[in-house]
Amino acid sequence: MNEKQGQLSKMIASLSADESLATYQMALDDQRLDLNPLIGQKIQLSFLGAINCQNCNRLIKKSYSGGFCFPCAQKLAQCDLCIMKPETCHYDAGTCREPEWGEQFCMQDHIVYLANSAAVKVGITRHTQVPTRWIDQGATQALPIFRVKTRYQSGLVEVMFKAHVSDRTDWRKMLKGQHDAPIDLAAKRDQLMAECADEIAALQQRFGGGTITPLPNETIVEINYPVQQYPDKVTSLNFDKTPNISGTLQGIKGQYLILDIGVLNIRKFSAYQINLGF
Repeated sequence: MNEKQGQLSKMIASLSADESLATYQMALDDQRLDLNPLIGQKIQLSFLGAINCQNCNRLIKKSYSGGFCFPCAQKLAQCDLCIMKPETCHYDAGTCREPEWGEQFCMQDHIVYLANSAAVKVGITRHTQVPTRWIDQGATQALPIFRVKTRYQSGLVEVMFKAHVSDRTDWRKMLKGQHDAPIDLAAKRDQLMAECADEIAALQQRFGGGTITPLPNETIVEINYPVQQYPDKVTSLNFDKTPNISGTLQGIKGQYLILDIGVLNIRKFSAYQINLGF
């Protein structure tokens, strides 16, 4: 059995141009392992008992905010509440934890999109994270609907649409693959644009021309996933409860490995030191 060992990060995802197929790599320290070829094979993932903060590398017993020690989770801008709720951005108030980080990551163009991820949802992402963000969420279709100048502005647009469609993914339904029927996202976009026309106009007037730009001519992006078999019942696996996880890899969707014994959210265990046998 081949083995690779290192600190776990979220899987690196990309979209093949020829088949619209999501392709995945496991990231262990600076090592990259192609996972799609392992589907159908037995793999073993073992937690080695160590967790290192992704920022300061401190050895910790518990990770916070997806792979950080508690002090780093309290001081890093990427761990602030406004990352989850961008409409609460407080950069202009002068209270951003790391203004330079905010300028680099938040003060850049963002895409507001609709996705088919077990159901229609609205979401936002930096323009550089298309289509990675959609793959991470397990979306089978995605359609950009706005390009905006800052994360804060994209959050305001998202909140506007949240009154009509969800901004969340039902991960259990997504992993069962039972709701992957195509949805006419363009028709849904047009419906939402009509329903929110006055609010959209108000935001555009508030921030000025060219800051919140509709994208009426975008085409729907289709995404297929390397899944041989979806689970009938979704059983979540957890390194904290089961340090050694062994089973046949039946597929990958979102940031989940689908094994014959359950599903493992790789992103949840970022910063864990693991050994992967295959």
